[in-house]
Amino acid sequence: MTSPSAATPSTPAAAAAPAGGPGATSAPPDTPSGRGSLGPVGLVLAGGLSVQFGAALAVSLMPRAGALGVVTLRLAVAAVVMLLVCRPRLRGHSRADWGTVVVFGIAMAGMNGLFYQAVDRIPLGPAVTLEVLGPLALSVFASRRAVNLVWAALALAGVFLLGGGGFESLDPAGAAFALAAGVMWAAYIVFSARTGRRFPQADGLALAMAVGAVLFLPLGIAESGGKLIEPSTLALGAGVALLSSVLPYTLELLALRRLPAPTFAILMSLEPAIAAAAGFLILDQALSATQSAAIALVIAASMGAVRSQVGRGSRAKRQVPGPGEEGR
Repeated sequence: MTSPSAATPSTPAAAAAPAGGPGATSAPPDTPSGRGSLGPVGLVLAGGLSVQFGAALAVSLMPRAGALGVVTLRLAVAAVVMLLVCRPRLRGHSRADWGTVVVFGIAMAGMNGLFYQAVDRIPLGPAVTLEVLGPLALSVFASRRAVNLVWAALALAGVFLLGGGGFESLDPAGAAFALAAGVMWAAYIVFSARTGRRFPQADGLALAMAVGAVLFLPLGIAESGGKLIEPSTLALGAGVALLSSVLPYTLELLALRRLPAPTFAILMSLEPAIAAAAGFLILDQALSATQSAAIALVIAASMGAVRSQVGRGSRAKRQVPGPGEEGR
């Protein structure tokens, strides 16, 4: 995580990046010192595979523990693991620091809870496709570039196809939950960056997970009760927590020390395709040709929006004289 004195990310893609941490170098990730990008890219892709296959495992667990119970197990186990690994310092933080981490935890809990309500009703691939519209909208609104209206229109066309012109092919409640999860994902991105600037290393993430787990515990108990502590359910819940939270967050944290945030955002745009593959392989959720085309449109819109931001940043850098070049 970045230190409190770090510069504020200028784009949502940068805000999504919990950069820094133990062993992080001082060089910017897009400088030549960030060589060997194949390693970080592989880590991000591995994290994406882990989180989506973890989501598929969660869907298979829902008949036993319910959607709220699965979220409770995921957050609780992940929080315990992260707290044990990070051992965050509780003293010395301001009221504003705690307020930020609490809101981050609420966003994390809301994102997970709403998403699992969605995948309990609609296939995994379409659910992630609708959810990714949240970060896409954040990217488009923050950039304020006319070209991003094209990407927004392309994404909306994908959503229209995905819903069969009116979401008759998808459960309306499931689609609404997925869209709401996207809103919480956008909030997660914003408060992830703010938490990273206020807490060292991954301390803020560990504390936010604990907040989310405490908030969801009553909901999980109310829905599932004693089922949550059945050995088989608890073991599968631990697997979901490791695959969907602990492992991907750790891999992404390692990757973002050397990987430019825009590249990370482009790779994250592939998650709907990964989710569709996980749903097909684990849950036997086959997609129609129309749904596959819709997912492709949303992926293209996400990648296009991020690439337009990258291009704008590159042009701005070329227009600014380098050190010692002002008099040339």
